[in-house]
Order: sequence, then C-alpha cells, then structure tokens
Amino acid sequence: MDALFDSDDFHIVPGVAHLCAGGKTPALRRAADAVTRYLADKSDGPAGDARQEEEILALRRRIASAWRCMQEDIGLVSSVAEGVSMLADSLDWREGDEVVVPDIEYPSLAAPFALRPGVTLRVAEGVAGIAAATGPRTRLIAVSSTSFLNAERADLPALRAVADRHGALLVVDHTQSAGWMPIEAGIADFAFAASYKWLLGISGIAIAYWNRARQPGWAPRSAGWYSMASQARPDWRNPVGLVPDAMRFCRGNPNHAGVYVLGEALDYLAQHPGIEAHVTGLAGELRRRCLDAQLPVMTPEFHGASCCLPHPEAAKAVKTLEAKGVLTWNGRGRIRVSFHGYNGEADLDRAFDELRALY
Repeated sequence: MDALFDSDDFHIVPGVAHLCAGGKTPALRRAADAVTRYLADKSDGPAGDARQEEEILALRRRIASAWRCMQEDIGLVSSVAEGVSMLADSLDWREGDEVVVPDIEYPSLAAPFALRPGVTLRVAEGVAGIAAATGPRTRLIAVSSTSFLNAERADLPALRAVADRHGALLVVDHTQSAGWMPIEAGIADFAFAASYKWLLGISGIAIAYWNRARQPGWAPRSAGWYSMASQARPDWRNPVGLVPDAMRFCRGNPNHAGVYVLGEALDYLAQHPGIEAHVTGLAGELRRRCLDAQLPVMTPEFHGASCCLPHPEAAKAVKTLEAKGVLTWNGRGRIRVSFHGYNGEADLDRAFDELRALY
C-alpha cells in the first residue's frame, strides 16, 4: 500500500517513519506560506483586516461542508478544553445532575464537568458501558468519536438514542477523527475538534459546533468584543447582544494564523480522497499482525486510524522506537501508532518489526 500524500509536502526528516498523528502531525510545508499571507494581511490595515474576516468565513464554510451542517453552526475556539469549559459554565445545573463519560475519555472532555459544584461525574466502563451508567439524573453524555487511548470508535447513533431516552445532551469530541473520518455533526448537541492532528493545522485553534436546531436557546455565560453582535453601546446584560451563530464561542480575536493554516490544510486534504480507507486499513493491518504475533493489543476491532499496545515501560519503549527512526506516542502506559496519508506499507513494516523487538 503506497502513501496517499507526498512526504515532501511535509516537514518529515528523511528516513523517519512519522507514526504519531494521534499526538501531532508533521507540519505541511505550505503552512509557512499561509502564515506569510496572514502576516501580510495583518500589516495592511483595514483592507487586510477585511481579508482576515474573509478567511474566517471561508474556513467555516469548508468545515460546515465537511461536517454536513450549516456554516452558522460552526465556531472557532482556542482549544477543545476551552470550548468544553465554556459549555460546562453555560448550563443551568441542578443539584444531583450527572455527567456520564467512559473511563477511556480524554481529560479535556471530562474535567470541565468533573469540577462543577453539585455535579456528579459517572465513569462508565468503556464506551459500551455508557448506556448502563446513564439514568434519570443524567444531564449530559460526553464521549470522543474515536478514543485517544485505544482508538475505539464510538457508536454515536446508539449513544444519541441513549441520550434522547433520558433527555440528556450528547457532547462529542472529534479530535481523533476529524481529518480522516467523515463527520456527521448533527448527531450531537455540541461537538469539538482540535486542529493539529489529522486536520494538519496548528495548535491554538479548534472547531466548536453548536447544534442550533436541537439547542436554539443556548448562550455562553461569558463574552468578549468578538462574540458581541454590535460594538455600538451594547447592553452587557442582554444575551441577545451575542452574535446569533456558533462564533459566540469566540470571545476575542480568533487565532488568525491558525485560521490561514487550517484553511490551507483543508484544501490539501480535499485533494486526496480515500483517507479513511487508507488509514484504517494500515491500522487494521498492524493490529492483525500484532495479534498474529501474540503481542498485546488494546485496540478493538471497530477502530480508527491508530493501533495501541500496552507496555509496562511505555515511555522508555517510545524512546527506543524514536532512536530507531520510528516516531510513535506515549501516555497512559501504552504505545500508540497512528497513521495518516503520508504513511504507507513501508512505515507499517518498520513499525511492526520494531514493536515485535520490544516484547
């Protein structure tokens, strides 16, 4: 299986198998041109400012098209953690409310709810345990469409049905999916995604989705000049003063450099169809080989673009792989091998050979 992307399009050191898209992808070389365009526009006064706003609108249109929703449903925020925190702060919590998350969830999606006074965080045994952990006091279910820990893909339609049975919100983090998996945003009440992984963007900008059809009255409890509908003597106490769309997630200037880079990245991804089949095929083949070799595998059969293996000295193991020119990711006692379009069968072969030598 050949790579989909030309590795020369990326800042990848020759001879290195870059297999850590689940942590950070290598930068696109065209990202530098995008930043240069932004700096030129920033320096060009009102005309340049207008071009920056055009870039924001164009980016939101691209994301909305990819996520099968309206442009007005798409906002920008500095990170998933900030977006989820804004959402957690905005809800009228009742004493005894519960939030359900799987035990494999990432902290950015769980911590903002765990720290809410009077709210109980119920931790389910995996994604499969969410239904059993959900009850009459469940206010919200929070889950990643693909797990950062073991690359398990969630059954979002089933979770939507669970949430609806209990009148709960469904909040989804698409960070480990966006960029390789088609996103059906409308299944969630709110959704988020970081941009510096498979989306090939940079840190400091994330996608925030507000399902205005399901939650038409939602408003954050904080605002800034950018999220206000008018700069002319606004009534600070009146939520009608907020912009009417999901850009109310953006209280101040968005990360314009990140906007320009992400726009270029989405254009690049759109030129390469078949990413989902490519990356899940590579991850699935690595999983199969590891299982055949009786290596421990955490990743289930319904998986994303990564294959994860537990290791008693995972940090040391990842360093050993790095010394051999195979870049993977550490954390929570496992090695995560993640594929993107710049990977091919040669990278898969190297990863499997080096993993087998570790066990």
